[in-house]
Amino acid sequence: MATASWNGVKLAQSDDIIAVEGNLYFPPDALQMDYLVPSTHTSVCVWKGVARYYDVVVDGQTNANAAWYYPQAKPAAREIEGRVAFWKGVTVER
Repeated sequence: MATASWNGVKLAQSDDIIAVEGNLYFPPDALQMDYLVPSTHTSVCVWKGVARYYDVVVDGQTNANAAWYYPQAKPAAREIEGRVAFWKGVTVER
């Protein structure tokens, strides 16, 4: 079982985790979407594709672009398509 949390709030929890390059990717149904706000930020990975981001918002505090996902992953990364990973101070424990 893996859990992602920030500022004492659980953002995601699942035993259906995929690890890629040291990041744990959670399935969409494991997310607490009340705390994730779509961001306009994007980035590009050569082998995974274009990443979209969420801001994590807890008790009025915003952790900008602290979660990301690949809505249309390239073929080599299809297993993580639509799954969400966290960084920027979000604690992810397995």
